[in-house]
Amino acid sequence: MEPAASETLAQWLLGSIELDAAALHVGRYCGPWRASTADRGLASFHLVLHGDCYLHVAGQAPLKLRARDGVFLMREVAHFLSPSPDPGAIVGGQEMLPLAAAGAGPDGGAGLACGFFRFGGTLSSLVIDSFPEYLVCRSGDPALRHSAALFDLILAEAGGDPERPSPLIARLVELLFFYLIRHAAQCETVSAGLLALAQRGEFVALLDEMLRHPGEDWSIARMARAVHMSRAAFCKHFSSVGGLPPAQFLLRLRMTAAAGRLRAGDSVEQAAGHVGYQSSAAFTRAFKRIVGAQPGSYRRQLRAAV
Repeated sequence: MEPAASETLAQWLLGSIELDAAALHVGRYCGPWRASTADRGLASFHLVLHGDCYLHVAGQAPLKLRARDGVFLMREVAHFLSPSPDPGAIVGGQEMLPLAAAGAGPDGGAGLACGFFRFGGTLSSLVIDSFPEYLVCRSGDPALRHSAALFDLILAEAGGDPERPSPLIARLVELLFFYLIRHAAQCETVSAGLLALAQRGEFVALLDEMLRHPGEDWSIARMARAVHMSRAAFCKHFSSVGGLPPAQFLLRLRMTAAAGRLRAGDSVEQAAGHVGYQSSAAFTRAFKRIVGAQPGSYRRQLRAAV
């Protein structure tokens, strides 16, 4: 299989992520401050708009973040940001101030945009699990050259009440996130999960065929034959790399494809047939189990949102 097929599959997996970001506060800290989005059970982000600061994660060396850098915590991670590389430095209960147009001063102040992510979609969590606990966006990385324009737009929307940021900031952060994970998916950062499967030569051809023809009879035996493995070896290797047994992955892939067809305007019966279901009742049960809503309700919600 040519590398382009693997890239196509990886792009499809990234495209299966449904993301909703919310900016918690956007402003400036001065003096001995500390900021964290931990203890919420959510993925989160911190963007440095002015000045610099340090990310502190337990058991790791402090990570310096400069203006126009960002950190995206892919899952709940105990952490905090502060102006000092010393995690034990004395901090105060500083309130966030409106973002100063002139940027941070000599007191170690820093302008920050902080908030949270919620991931949706049937494959989102499995793709996100391909990545380490946090990703760093560096302003000087030539592979992320588009980030400069996004930071410009975020800064243009900042400057008001720190606790009531413009809703456009969250949408711009989502774009920045997708540029970052596309870049990370092409690097050695991805070591496990569905994106890792998409980059493994022994699995990429199979996954590509499953994606192209989700309605075919993809039995475990057929999948194993396609990669020239025994059933036992196939299930073991697929699960260890992808984090999900092949039968469960197939179900999620089919429901993701079905949801895409419903979004494109297919009827429930057409979407069911596309992913190999002859019984509408069986399809409805499977769709509700994975997506969380019956396909008819899902389709009506899509129409109502237009």
